[in-house]
Amino acid sequence: MAPYSLVCRTLIIFAGLCAVAQCKLSSNHYSSTCPEALSIVNNAVIAAIKKETRIGASLLRLHFHDCFVNGCDGSILLDDTASFTGEKTAVPNNNSVRGFDVVDDIKSRLEKKCPGVVSCADILALAARDSVVYLGGPSWTVELGRRDSITANLTAANSDIPAPTSNLSVLETRFAAKGLSVKDMVALSGSHTIGLARCTTFRSRIYNDSNIDGTLAMSLQRKCPRSGNDNKLAGLDAQTPTYFDNYYYKNLLKGKGLLHTDQELFNGSSSTDSLVKKYVGNPSKFFKDFAKAMVKMGNISPLTGSEGEIRFNCRELN
Repeated sequence: MAPYSLVCRTLIIFAGLCAVAQCKLSSNHYSSTCPEALSIVNNAVIAAIKKETRIGASLLRLHFHDCFVNGCDGSILLDDTASFTGEKTAVPNNNSVRGFDVVDDIKSRLEKKCPGVVSCADILALAARDSVVYLGGPSWTVELGRRDSITANLTAANSDIPAPTSNLSVLETRFAAKGLSVKDMVALSGSHTIGLARCTTFRSRIYNDSNIDGTLAMSLQRKCPRSGNDNKLAGLDAQTPTYFDNYYYKNLLKGKGLLHTDQELFNGSSSTDSLVKKYVGNPSKFFKDFAKAMVKMGNISPLTGSEGEIRFNCRELN
């Protein structure tokens, strides 16, 4: 057996090389350090969705909101403290993002099996994929090896995550800033084929937009008045909000997008109209492009090598 000091020097040298070379993510990152990691995450995700179907969409959204703020680094999971301000109170997140308890459960299971090994950022990436697959969507190979941030950015959370009232130009700008193409944006927007949205996110659309199906607007106005009922929920895809399919795009063709940002993708003259039509007519193309875009999004500025840390508790710094 090699002397302890030699092992330590080897690890230090390796960490240094990673920092210089920016260690790349790898699908087999935990194959030797925590070989059961993927199955542990998958089992926990399935159990959570069986308990509450909506949580699958919530876990997918957590990954998105994490990656759009300083990269996929688990920063969204950090709680505020007396000396630290996280991202949970940002306008796009406050009383909106959810699933933190599921992440806590997954992390607890992993810590029992292989303590200090699997990052919270990787948990989010895996949970997003497993949620989509369990709800009928495509699968993809999740590249792993992200480390967790030791900071958060409330300002960026307020500015970088597109608001539900954004127009197409703003959407394209926000996604382009993260290295995502227009096709990536339209494909990733298809995540709204699952999940629910609060009244506050679609109120302006159902009362102010002219490109909304009249029957849909009237039915939504009954549950979401001009004031009050802020937390009343509606399906982002009214037909199959718990099943991952291409109904989201079919709804856009009929003016039935729930959010203003959704309908911006198809207005009869939008530059993205053709992509929406393509995904309506070819669901397998949507699945393929969505999977590719999720891998691309998951690679936004990850912390690797000796950067950041592997949190023992996803809600707080070590």
